[in-house]
Amino acid sequence: MPYEPELDVKKYNEEVELEDTKITVSVFSYNEGIAKLQLSREKPNAEGEYRFAKLGRMTKEEAEKVIPLMTKALESM
Repeated sequence: MPYEPELDVKKYNEEVELEDTKITVSVFSYNEGIAKLQLSREKPNAEGEYRFAKLGRMTKEEAEKVIPLMTKALESM
């Protein structure tokens, strides 16, 4: 079964902007299935447009700002 974007429902979405990155916390449910938490990072390119980047490890500052968003996201699950 191929991925169908219209079946992917966003139940929660909030982002935090830091000095040189933006981290987004989201909750999605695909095809009325179980809700899942998603974390993503974006970094600006040379033109200042944000582009997807591997989340990987987070600094303490990033974690301190993301954890409250994750707690709110859990409530929507």
